[in-house]
Amino acid sequence: MAAAANMVEVAALVGDTARATILSALMGGQALTARELAARARVSKSTASGHLSKLVGARLLTVTQKRRNRYYRIASPLVAKMLESIKAVAAIETPARHQPRSTQDDRLRMGRTCYDHLAGRLGVGIADALVSNGCVVLTDDGGEVTDSGAHFLSNFGLALAPNTKSKRIFCRPCLDWSERRYHIAGHVGAELLRRFTELEWVERDRDSRAVRVTATGKVGLRDVFGVALEFHDHALRTP
Repeated sequence: MAAAANMVEVAALVGDTARATILSALMGGQALTARELAARARVSKSTASGHLSKLVGARLLTVTQKRRNRYYRIASPLVAKMLESIKAVAAIETPARHQPRSTQDDRLRMGRTCYDHLAGRLGVGIADALVSNGCVVLTDDGGEVTDSGAHFLSNFGLALAPNTKSKRIFCRPCLDWSERRYHIAGHVGAELLRRFTELEWVERDRDSRAVRVTATGKVGLRDVFGVALEFHDHALRTP
C-alpha cells in the first residue's frame, strides 16, 4: 500500500500541467532559476515557487543556492528516465490525433538533449551507426560497449572509466519518444554529448532542449561516425 501511495504522489506531481512543463524544461540537463521556469510554464514566480517546493520535497528536483539565485535541476538520471518514458508512452496515439507541428517541434525532433545525452533523429542516428559498426550492442535488456567499440570511443576522446563513486549505468538504451527507437544513455551517452560539445560539433539552444549540428559537426559526424545529414528534409541517414 505504501508503494502504491508513493506512486500516486509522484504521478500527481507530474500530472499538473505547470509542473510537467517545468520538468520538461529541465530535461535538457541544465539548471534554471524559478524566474526562468515561471516564464517557461507561463505562471507567476510565486506560483512557480510553490510548484518547485513540491518537486524538491518529492526529490524529483534538487536546488542549489548561488549568490542571490536558486538553481533547479532534475534530481537524478532515474527521474530523467521516468520522465522520458512518460513522454514515450504519451507519444503513442491510438487513434492518431492530428497536432500541427511548429518549427520548434521539428528542431526538437531533429536533435535535442535528453537530460545529459543526445536524443531525436541525431541521437538515434548516432546509436544506429555505433550498432551497425559493431561498437555498441543495444537490446531491450540493456546496452554494452564491445572491445572494438571501447577502442574506437576512447580514441575519439571519451573517458570510458566512470567515477568509482558513480552509481549510474554505464551504457543503456533509452527509447526515443519522437523516433520510437533507441538512442544511447548512461555514462557513454553523457560522454558522447560532452565530447561533441567540446569539439563544437553541436550547439545547445539557449531557450529549449534543441541542439544544432554545426558545419564542423556535420563533417565530423560523416567522416568519423558515418552519419550524414540530409539538408532538404532534416532527416538523418546512416550509410
